Amino acid sequence: MTERDHELLDVSELRKYYATDDSLLDRLLGRSNQSVKAVDGVSFSVAEGETLGLVGESGCGKSTTGETLLNLTEPTDGAVRFDGQRLTEMQGEARSRFRERAQIVFQDPFSSLDPRMTAGEIIAEPLVIHDREGDNRERAKELLDRVGLSPGQIDRYPSEFSGGQRQRIGIARALALDPEFIVLDEPVSALDVSVQAQILNLLDDLQAEFDLTYLFIAHDLSVVRHISDRVAVMYLGEIVERGPVESIFENPQHPYTQKLLESVPRAETGERGRRVDALRGDVPSPRSPPSGCRFHTRCPYAREACREESPESVETGDEGQQAACFRAVDTHPYWRSVPLDHADAADEEPTASGDD
Repeated sequence: MTERDHELLDVSELRKYYATDDSLLDRLLGRSNQSVKAVDGVSFSVAEGETLGLVGESGCGKSTTGETLLNLTEPTDGAVRFDGQRLTEMQGEARSRFRERAQIVFQDPFSSLDPRMTAGEIIAEPLVIHDREGDNRERAKELLDRVGLSPGQIDRYPSEFSGGQRQRIGIARALALDPEFIVLDEPVSALDVSVQAQILNLLDDLQAEFDLTYLFIAHDLSVVRHISDRVAVMYLGEIVERGPVESIFENPQHPYTQKLLESVPRAETGERGRRVDALRGDVPSPRSPPSGCRFHTRCPYAREACREESPESVETGDEGQQAACFRAVDTHPYWRSVPLDHADAADEEPTASGDD
């Protein structure tokens, strides 16, 4: 992708909290009801023609972020601007036009297609909803052909297609209104590895042909490296690191990013020098996230400062790369605070930090 100056999407301090009912244990212990903080202060931008990969473990808030910025679910707070206009200020024709310009491809090709509709009806449905003029059936045939299916399959039902073919139908449906921006929500995670490569190549080709902008949501880092220009790493509703894709993979700065990469087989990342070391423990509940840095309960470098204070994103050595970690600042008091019990004893203070 060539570099673009125009930001098509700008997300600022986006939050999505879900209210929950008090459990019996909460009532017995006298605890107040707490919201699930699915997305908690996320900010990023996506340039026109770019692919931003949004990665993290299951439950980190990736999919909720994608749905919220498309207004499929209403945000609790924050601002989403598309082509300079705030989504919450769009009314009438402007909102309808946004629905045409921004689309989504869902994760599960088995549940995202209506089993009672034919492939042609599924693809043409957005055209009907938006009262597009023209021959919808011919348009559906064109799109079937473009995503690698036969126009002769237009009257078949989803049950007659394989998983990869169903996802191609989902992609064709997303293309029906000639969008500029597509949220790809784990589009290959439910597919066999051999089929994943075919779908990724198709998405690459479509982006080049139609000048599309992607938000590519995934938990598989090898897939993200293949398709993305930049990467944002999420943990417990927050973005902990972002930067150009090669910077993230070759020089990760946040311990969570490092552990994610270490958990990927070396042959897939091309980084044979790293040891494979799985992430410790389970992801804490987004209903009651840890204080300070939310990763401190699993981080091998955690110190008291991490439990007491939430780190801000700071620029790291590589251009355009940012990490929300005290370790990125040599002079931070983190280096003089006490390591937590689960931290690695071998972790040492950098020589650049000195005693001041």
